[in-house]
Amino acid sequence: MTDTTDLTAAPDQASAPQLTSTSASARPSPLAPQHVVCALYKFVTLEDFETLRDPLLAVMNEHAIRGTLLLAREGINGTVSGSRAGIDALLAWLTSDPRLAELDTKQSLAEQAPFLRAKVKLKREIVTMGVEGIDPRHTVGTYVEPKDWNALISDPEVLLIDTRNDYEVEVGTFAGAVNPNTTAFRNFPDYVSRELDPTQHRKVAMFCTGGIRCEKSTAYLKEQGFDEVYHLKGGILKYLEEVPEEETLWQGECFVFDERVTVDHQLRPGQYDQCHACRLPITEEDKQSERYQKGVSCPRCYDKLSDAQKARFAERENQIRLARERGEAHLGMDAVAQMQARRDAKQQQREAARRAALEASKKPSKKPSKKS
Repeated sequence: MTDTTDLTAAPDQASAPQLTSTSASARPSPLAPQHVVCALYKFVTLEDFETLRDPLLAVMNEHAIRGTLLLAREGINGTVSGSRAGIDALLAWLTSDPRLAELDTKQSLAEQAPFLRAKVKLKREIVTMGVEGIDPRHTVGTYVEPKDWNALISDPEVLLIDTRNDYEVEVGTFAGAVNPNTTAFRNFPDYVSRELDPTQHRKVAMFCTGGIRCEKSTAYLKEQGFDEVYHLKGGILKYLEEVPEEETLWQGECFVFDERVTVDHQLRPGQYDQCHACRLPITEEDKQSERYQKGVSCPRCYDKLSDAQKARFAERENQIRLARERGEAHLGMDAVAQMQARRDAKQQQREAARRAALEASKKPSKKPSKKS
């Protein structure tokens, strides 16, 4: 689950089960045909992670799975989407490796495919903190089930910290949570060194989207001498699934790393759109700004983009519009397939022309008859 940033035809989503946490020993029950979004991770030593890339990508392509998976020596992380059968086939392939048998997964449904391509990337870390030696397999905070989370964070002695980035916190967070104002997870250790003290902050509770960032953030705090460190098991998404809305302490929506942008408490697509220049969430009010141009800029990034970048984004948006008018995809695997089909068609035309010219050259030319 890229707590970092593809899931098939839909029944009534308001009544459909929206999220399922699973392990190898508890596979998900079949969901209605739909785009299935599957976020997954596991911290485990994968000494051969580099050799896993090509066969894993082959399985994704074979079953039309889209999205991104990260492989590193410390494990696997990512979010993908596909049909029910496709996701099941991918999970079966992954969990056939004993090291990944207890893979942590969460699944939800989307009406449209949220990813365009299939990617498997090799990384130093599956979630980047940038601190050597932090290993959640050896040291980690205390997991707190969603049903017990409200009681914990209602304790006035508990310091509640949102470990996500500032733009995620703006969309929604738990009541009373501290915003570290980080722009990337690798900024979190600096926040800890500046603002936290194990002699003063005796109880610390942390949360993130799907749980993976907290694996490292709680491990880091334990390494820094903090005694009582807790984190929300399964992250915000699991909390939204299990805790009734009338009992919730969650405020707003939850940013997710796919084309849905955000989800509400029922795990349905939320009210936010996304700026396709800076990839940050934007509101309808943002889209009324003179600094907003679809696919080119928004109020958040307008002053950060060069004229050359804006021109490039504008041309990209124009190509997307032209492709849409032709009834073609501009991005993703569909676009790649269409481009290849056009290349193949042109190659076939050239071959046909070459063969015709060759056949014509073999025919004897008719010589004019001599008059007596």
